[in-house]
Amino acid sequence: MKKNSVQMMTYAAFLIALGIMIPMIMPVRIVIGPASYTLASHVPVMLAMFVSPLVAVLVALGTAFGFFMTTPFIIGMRALSHVIFAFFGALYLQKRPNIIYSPKKMVVFNVVLGLIHALFETLIVTVFFMTDGLGEASYTMGFFQSVILLVGVGGFVHSLIDFSIAYMIAQKIGTRFSFPVYLAAKNK
Repeated sequence: MKKNSVQMMTYAAFLIALGIMIPMIMPVRIVIGPASYTLASHVPVMLAMFVSPLVAVLVALGTAFGFFMTTPFIIGMRALSHVIFAFFGALYLQKRPNIIYSPKKMVVFNVVLGLIHALFETLIVTVFFMTDGLGEASYTMGFFQSVILLVGVGGFVHSLIDFSIAYMIAQKIGTRFSFPVYLAAKNK
């Protein structure tokens, strides 16, 4: 087995384990059904984007499993949707690694990533809302408040915060731990 594949497997395993642990132990958690906000819950998936699209997808799948184990089904489904933003975010970083050196471009990347992230989570919750799959409180609040504001806007803000944390961590450890995006940017 090549060193690179073992390294990628190690990154994936470590980030999946971290992604499963965070929703289990993080004390900063706000749940206003159908929305939930666990600080740093997206950080492992977002860090995986600096490794590769495959690792990002594997970590998104692994962390979704963790959410299915520790939270209601709808939150697990929202976590499963992270495969989409993780794959496309990692693909973009892989093709344009020099973006890591431009804070302005990283802010734009973060906003676009957050919009994709919030859009897919909102679509999933919309399906649950339309099929009477949510709690009574969600219907009392109405579609706009429970789905658009809490899941869409709240999820967007949550994504911005978590990516900012992931990017700060990646800036500190990306080169030291040989994250491929950082190595590619360094070599260009």
